[in-house]
Amino acid sequence: MRHLGVGVMVVLVAATSGVAFAGAFDSPGAAKAITCSACHGAQGASASTAMPILAGMWQVYFKKAITDFAEGKRPSAEMEPYAKMVLQMGVDDLATYFSSQPRKPSPVRLDPEKVARGASAAKPCLECHHGGGMTIGPLIIPDLRGQPPGYLRNQMKMFKANTRSPNDENLAKVKAVMNGIPDPTLDDLAEYFSSLR
Repeated sequence: MRHLGVGVMVVLVAATSGVAFAGAFDSPGAAKAITCSACHGAQGASASTAMPILAGMWQVYFKKAITDFAEGKRPSAEMEPYAKMVLQMGVDDLATYFSSQPRKPSPVRLDPEKVARGASAAKPCLECHHGGGMTIGPLIIPDLRGQPPGYLRNQMKMFKANTRSPNDENLAKVKAVMNGIPDPTLDDLAEYFSSLR
């Protein structure tokens, strides 16, 4: 019992003296991110071909995507309620947390022939989609490298069909580009960008 009392005293002293013990949940966004992990994987490292990787995501883009989902500008019955929750919990905390996580490329197996064809077709995309993300005027352009191919393919097809961000005039150019690309080439582009590191 005496040893137990000493142990409790040490914990109490540490807790009241400001001693910090580093751990998995020390970041303000870490505990909040647990909800996201059900679909996007632990620490945002999605292993699914359909769900985007959040780990290492540019904070500016994360915040824009969440805001657009929450406001219905980027329609998604699945994401809208979660995006609203993220805004209530503190989007800055989550954006900071995910951006600080190690960025691991999608583990989804890729077709080398599609990757090669995608590399040949990617020039129009690479004019804007640089590593790290960037802005051009009001546009916030994400980094596509290493994202799951199924997710990338779906987003390009949504742009083409004007079901992603349908009223965003800033995206008219990218939608026009997508409209000029056959669906099989979109598949190739998805595999190519997924292959990039």
